[in-house]
Amino acid sequence: MKLQLNGALTIGTLDGANVEIMQEVGEDNIFIFGLTAGQVETRRPAYNPREIYASDPEIRRAIDLIERDFFSMLEPGIFRPLTGELLSGDHYMLLADLRDYIQTQDRVDAAYRDRAAWVRKAILNVARAGKFSSDRTTREYASQIWRVEPCEIPAG
Repeated sequence: MKLQLNGALTIGTLDGANVEIMQEVGEDNIFIFGLTAGQVETRRPAYNPREIYASDPEIRRAIDLIERDFFSMLEPGIFRPLTGELLSGDHYMLLADLRDYIQTQDRVDAAYRDRAAWVRKAILNVARAGKFSSDRTTREYASQIWRVEPCEIPAG
C-alpha cells in the first residue's frame, strides 16, 4: 500500500491487502496472478511441486541453475535449502503460481510500453489509496481483530 501511494502498480496474488486494493483501483489497474485462496485449499492435498518441475522446461532450467550454483559460485550450496524446499514441500505453493507470474510479468511489460495508459493507472492508484490510511487500518484492526476500544489519554 505504501508503494501504491507512490504510484506503483501492484503485482500480486489475490489475497490479503491485494483484495482491498483491487476493489479500490479496479481489475484493470492491478496485476493479479496465481491461485486464489479457495484454489489453494482445493489443490493443496494433492499438490506435488515436482510435477511442475518435470512438466515446465523453463522452471526446471531455472531451478537447475540455482542448484548448480550458477548464481552463487562464491558460496556453493547456499541456495540448496531453497531449492530443496521448493521441490519437496513448497508450503506456499510458489511453483504453482510461478508460470502465471511469468505471464503476468509479460503483461506488465506490455502495459508499461503504453506510457499514457501506465501513467493513468499510476495516478488512479495514488488517488484511490486514501482508504488505506493508518488511522482507518488501526481503527479496524483494533475493533475487528483485537476487539479493543479507544480510550482517552489525558494530556500532560
